[in-house]
Amino acid sequence: MTRPPHRRRRPLAVLSLLLAVVAMVLGPVPSSAASDADWWNPVARPAPDSQINVTGEPFKGTDAQGRVRGFVDAHDHLMSNEGFGGRLICGKPFSDLGVADALKDCPEHYPDGTLAVFDFITKGGDGKHDPNGWPTFKDWPAHDSLTHQQNYYAWVERAWRGGQRVLVNDLVTNGVICSVYFFKDRGCDEMTAIRLEAQKTYDMQAFIDKMYGGPGKGWFRIVTDSAQARDVIKQGKLAVILGVETSEPFGCKQILDVGQCSKADIDRGLDELHRLGVRSMFLCHKFDNALCGVRFDEGALGTAINVGQFLSTGTFWQTEQCTGPQHDNPIGLAAAPAAQKELPAGVSVPSYAADARCNSRGLTELGEYAVRGLMKRKMMLEIDHMGVKAAGRAFDILESESYPGVISSHSWMDLDWTERVYKLGGFVASYMSGAEGFSAEAKRTDALRDKYNVGYGYGTDMNGVGGWPGPRGADAPNPVRYPFRSTDGGSVIDRQTTGSRTWDLNTDGAAHYGLVPDWIEDIRNVGGQGVVDDLFKGAESYLTTWGNSEKHKAGVNLATGSSASASTSQWWNPFVDFSPGRAVDGDSGSRWASEWNDDQWLRIDLGSASLVGRVTLDWERAYGKAYRIEVSTDGSTWQNVWSTTTSDGGLDTARFSGVTARYVRVQGVQRATQWGYSLHEVGVYSS
Repeated sequence: MTRPPHRRRRPLAVLSLLLAVVAMVLGPVPSSAASDADWWNPVARPAPDSQINVTGEPFKGTDAQGRVRGFVDAHDHLMSNEGFGGRLICGKPFSDLGVADALKDCPEHYPDGTLAVFDFITKGGDGKHDPNGWPTFKDWPAHDSLTHQQNYYAWVERAWRGGQRVLVNDLVTNGVICSVYFFKDRGCDEMTAIRLEAQKTYDMQAFIDKMYGGPGKGWFRIVTDSAQARDVIKQGKLAVILGVETSEPFGCKQILDVGQCSKADIDRGLDELHRLGVRSMFLCHKFDNALCGVRFDEGALGTAINVGQFLSTGTFWQTEQCTGPQHDNPIGLAAAPAAQKELPAGVSVPSYAADARCNSRGLTELGEYAVRGLMKRKMMLEIDHMGVKAAGRAFDILESESYPGVISSHSWMDLDWTERVYKLGGFVASYMSGAEGFSAEAKRTDALRDKYNVGYGYGTDMNGVGGWPGPRGADAPNPVRYPFRSTDGGSVIDRQTTGSRTWDLNTDGAAHYGLVPDWIEDIRNVGGQGVVDDLFKGAESYLTTWGNSEKHKAGVNLATGSSASASTSQWWNPFVDFSPGRAVDGDSGSRWASEWNDDQWLRIDLGSASLVGRVTLDWERAYGKAYRIEVSTDGSTWQNVWSTTTSDGGLDTARFSGVTARYVRVQGVQRATQWGYSLHEVGVYSS
């Protein structure tokens, strides 16, 4: 075969080829579509519109351990403008007609805010303000303006670009506030409002998708399970979770202490919410209802809400002395004339004893049914706003089932219960307060987060009528210096501009959602990088709680139907049975009761040796203050595996290292009452 003649390559051609090869080996792989190069920018944003004022690509993927990264806002109200009759919160988070339509004041606020009644009640002063939003925004949004839109979609986009990866949108309303407020354009049924707000959230997703070229392409993604959320965050987008915060869910109000709903209503309501995509909820909020008693509000706001409680239920809040170190907020006793004038003639807000700090209304039978209904559907319980009596019982139920799905999303839980949340596997977020206060609370619980290896969250509660961090001043020793880099380092964030108004956190405070990244930078300056690092672990921790709730399986109660014996059984009459077997018959309405002295026991024979690691005790009012859990393989030699001297009754859960046993004994040491020991049901579990 004749060899072809050799041709020497020109040096320039060889160099070009070499550079091309090096580029392919070392350089980034190009996207399959040219538009993916700046996937975070919309194909066509409405014009005119708000600026974002963030440059750089949002981070994608997971860390080296496969964990998602990013901040979590565990409590926001994107659509509260649709609740409360539709005219309490002015402005909308988006509009097909554009920013000028979305960011305008309520009609009755023109020309000078004279009729901004709710603004006057919540902010003080005379309620007067410049009602114009777009494009001047002279008086709103502002950190202390509680009735104007703070969640415009482009502001939420800025928070996402700044590193937030989870947003819990709590669908919210209040039928009583709606009914007494002067201005409304719709009815006051709470569930109707919740349905509308859910639909509007899906509409907002479609609105954003349209900017990016079609369904599924936008950064705002509503998710209904933790795996979806992880996938969304891995793509660099924002996972949006639906929650519910309302005062009378499923129509479960109470009038003169009589519940107005049934277990069937609760089941229908929970099933409907689940179909809508709701995965977390509050069972009570502001007013006592047929499910639970609330944690009180303070000051004049507390007085106004107590008036609303009366108008809704026919009763004012009622208090009692607390049985433990936890307590509710002191009830507001300051005058609230605008609210008090709504009371019938001759009716006034009562006074309260200073040493009675707990709501006497706890978790009702219907409330317990609702808690178990949430667990059955793998939904998460928001513990904030429950009074400590109700919350304590809810914790007891969750602990008895080892159910991790408990959330404290905005500092409305007694903070001494933080570790109780973490022990269950739950998640804690603090209210969006000033950088100093937020950082101090984060550092107070820093050791607990290290102990349980969890991240931290914030609850902005924007559009939630709560108030937000005010300005620290441009002359503060460590102000936010613009522009600054995002926590991940990949984006540059400058002052935010909408229309002709530019906001600066130092001089304006947290006026709207777009200033969340600025607020986090302020926390870094004030509280240090460690606080921000814990916040950046928040998305992973929230999704861990959610995922573990989805995977939870109810344990098999080894004690149900077992043979039981006792030291004594109380005799009342021939028609009432308090025998030992009543504590293991699966009926929470029956009970075993001992005679009236301390040294009493209940013994359960499981029938064969089993692994035992958890025992639950559902006490009647006659409970044991001090008692032991003992186990045995032969019924004669006993091993003490758990004990307490400080039980407060209710539903106790004893956890201990798993041990093989056939017999389990509850050994009473000290009664809490003059009566004996009385147990509705004892549960024995392997784990």
